[in-house]
Amino acid sequence: MATYLSPLATQRADPYLYKHTDGKYYFTATCPQYDRIEIRCADTVNGIAQATPRVVWKKHALGAMACHIWAPEIHFIMGKWVIYYAAGHKPGKWRIRPYALVCKGNDPMKDEWVEAGKLQPADGDDYPFTHFSLDTTVFEHRGRWYIIWAQKVGTEDKGIKPISNLYIAELATPFKLKTFHVLLSTPDYDWERDGGFWVNEGPSVIKHDGMIYCTFSASATGACYCMGLLRAEEDADLLDPRSWKKDRYPVCKTDEALRVYGPGHNCFAVGDEGEPICLLHFRSYAKIHGDPLDDHNRHAHVLKVTFGEDGAPVLAFDPASLYNVKFENEKQKHINTDLK
Repeated sequence: MATYLSPLATQRADPYLYKHTDGKYYFTATCPQYDRIEIRCADTVNGIAQATPRVVWKKHALGAMACHIWAPEIHFIMGKWVIYYAAGHKPGKWRIRPYALVCKGNDPMKDEWVEAGKLQPADGDDYPFTHFSLDTTVFEHRGRWYIIWAQKVGTEDKGIKPISNLYIAELATPFKLKTFHVLLSTPDYDWERDGGFWVNEGPSVIKHDGMIYCTFSASATGACYCMGLLRAEEDADLLDPRSWKKDRYPVCKTDEALRVYGPGHNCFAVGDEGEPICLLHFRSYAKIHGDPLDDHNRHAHVLKVTFGEDGAPVLAFDPASLYNVKFENEKQKHINTDLK
């Protein structure tokens, strides 16, 4: 069985890995400078570790897309290479919204990427992307493309901590919704409300044995960060919230014995041997000094995915495969970011 590097990419939070029909792997993640989007390409999963990144876009100096460049995902959708990402505003760094880049050619590592703008709601739906919105993912099912994203509700400008929910809709184009948004999940349980924040974010979809599963991340981004699971039957109406059921307890969480703290914001991909794998980030220590956004030691790791008796994905850490690569684990090592 394939053995994957752990970590695969240091100081790369919110990792996303995609294997294209050309057999190559494409990787992107949040860069610690929060000012750019880069992609890597390799023939194998482990090849991503040494692949030379290509910076395809940098933040604006002012206005929209000027700070907090977070959580990019690279997809080949509707015949186009697209990168979805979140970005803040300057001034107003928390006015974070989802945007997209589109590649003008067929080679994402060589051809030009251009801005496709902010994602657009369906005609007549006034609510999507009007408040803090991020962590866009897309998936195809039976010829239809769906989008899931996180959006905070109602209190962005009132000094009250808002609630981050997950929403789902069908896409008309890679950049515009076809249907009205539907509430998919809200932080119902204590493990989704830890650390002073009520959060559902970072969705990712995997299909298995007649079911569609959506993992998501919950709570504040320290050691309490963890992952939950939603599930729906493949024949169900995915835009009907009653089609989805949430597991009562997290499916992946901190394991102090293994030095895994705050696992989350995962993606699913296909491994070198055709097996399902999960990429996610976590820290190797619990205590964070200062603002968590200034601690960039959430590294991207590979997790092999198995399936339980009920068919659901099992996300378990293998002690033998963790930290098989020596890396600088300096708690005080930070990269300055322009967050003002």
